Amino acid sequence: MANSVRAITRFVPMSSRKVRLVIDTVRGLGANEALAVLKFMPKAAALPVSKAIRSAIANAEENLGWARDDLFVSEIKADEGPRRQWRRFGARGRFKPIIKRSSHITVVLSERA
Repeated sequence: MANSVRAITRFVPMSSRKVRLVIDTVRGLGANEALAVLKFMPKAAALPVSKAIRSAIANAEENLGWARDDLFVSEIKADEGPRRQWRRFGARGRFKPIIKRSSHITVVLSERA
């Protein structure tokens, strides 16, 4: 991983299971091609994933001076973040738990040889 750059987007208010549906489509694609695919994807998770990829591209261009056309998504993953839990009271003395999930998105871009 010496020739790679990464970006992490944390606390995305969406479950990691929904984000994984989107990141599986862009894994292994070129950076520009991945952004083009995400732009027309009808999933809500496409926006935070594209922001993470754009951030990794900016890190590669500014910090390492790499060309945008030579980059590809070598590794991308969505981990589970913290969960907000509270309760709503239901009928007959029961309560219904409400769980708001979040996720962390990690993007690793590499340079094509």
